[in-house]
Amino acid sequence: MIDATPDLTANLPDVVAEVRALFERYEQALIEKNVDVLDATFWDSPHTIRYAMHENGYGFDAIHAHRVARPPGPGIKERRIRLEILTLGRDLATVSLEFKVRGRDLVGRQSQTGALPEHRVEGDRRARLHHERGPPVVSGACPGVP
Repeated sequence: MIDATPDLTANLPDVVAEVRALFERYEQALIEKNVDVLDATFWDSPHTIRYAMHENGYGFDAIHAHRVARPPGPGIKERRIRLEILTLGRDLATVSLEFKVRGRDLVGRQSQTGALPEHRVEGDRRARLHHERGPPVVSGACPGVP
């Protein structure tokens, strides 16, 4: 009998490094408005959801339309406060980011959940990340938030 229990070992160093590289590539693509990289980061499916501060994207086509319309530039992130990556086995990952909102006394949050799919091509896992960004909060308004 084959053991079908998946390996959900947390934070294998090579997988964390891979997810961190994908995340940094995504963040740089936001600044440069590299729509090709941004699109490659998300699953091309009507099931993909992207929550953002001022709009929600339901389905890949809606997310793509937002990307095309979005101006390039650093956006609202002034500096990172905390970045957490959690991987489970080799195929699941979450990325959580807290950041200082540019020019305001607010803290923003961003989270991404991804599957690192089996259709890996020459080492390119092409992670499909689900992205959400919650509304910024006034600094200190929540317990444990600076």
